[in-house]
Amino acid sequence: MQSHAYVAIVTLLALLVYFWMSLQVPIARKKCGIAAPAMTGDPLLERTIRAHYNTLEWLPLFLVPLWLFAIYWSDLWAAILGLVWIVGRILYQIGYVTEAGKRAPGFLIQFLAVAALLLGSLGRILYVVFITN
Repeated sequence: MQSHAYVAIVTLLALLVYFWMSLQVPIARKKCGIAAPAMTGDPLLERTIRAHYNTLEWLPLFLVPLWLFAIYWSDLWAAILGLVWIVGRILYQIGYVTEAGKRAPGFLIQFLAVAALLLGSLGRILYVVFITN
C-alpha cells in the first residue's frame, strides 16, 4: 500500500488554516462591535467573513484533486502543491482583510496550485484509463 502521509499532513494543515480563519471572524466582530448574527455593518467584518467563506468554497476544489494527484501521480508533489495552496490562502486572507484589492496575489497563487492539481489529476486519470488499458 502506498503511503500518503505527506498529503494527509497537508490536508490537516489546510484544515488548521481554515480553523484559524474561522477564529478571525469573532475577533473582527469584537473589534467592530458587531454581534452575531449580523453579517454586515463594518467593512473589516465583511471582508473577514468573505475571506473565510471564500476559503470554504475553495476547499472541495482543493482537497479532491489534492488526493487524486497523490494517488495517480505523487504524494510528495501533491503535498508541495498543497503547501503552495495553503500559502496562497493565507496571503489571500491577510490581503483581503487589509483591503479587498490586496487579495489578488494570494488568489492567483492558490488558483494556480488548484489548476495544477486539477489538470494534473485529470490528465493522469485519462492516461491511465484510455492509454494504458
